[in-house]
Amino acid sequence: MARDPHPHSPVPARPEPPGPPSTRLPSEAPLLSVHATVVFLAAVIIGLVMGGIMFLHDKSVPAAAVATGLVAAGGSVPVLHKLIG
Repeated sequence: MARDPHPHSPVPARPEPPGPPSTRLPSEAPLLSVHATVVFLAAVIIGLVMGGIMFLHDKSVPAAAVATGLVAAGGSVPVLHKLIG
């Protein structure tokens, strides 16, 4: 009589059926990391706020508000990168 070499091994009641073939695309690296996304999003918000404040002050969109918003967003990126990093 042959003995079971693993007497306490669990025997599955039913074998698992094979799953359907995976339809997911292979994982790709994201375009931006989470850190870069947060930094750029915060910079855009800072630029919009500063542009809005300048617009309310001067009532001049092209001359002051857009320039102020762009400068504020661009200037805040390195600072945010160091603060959030």
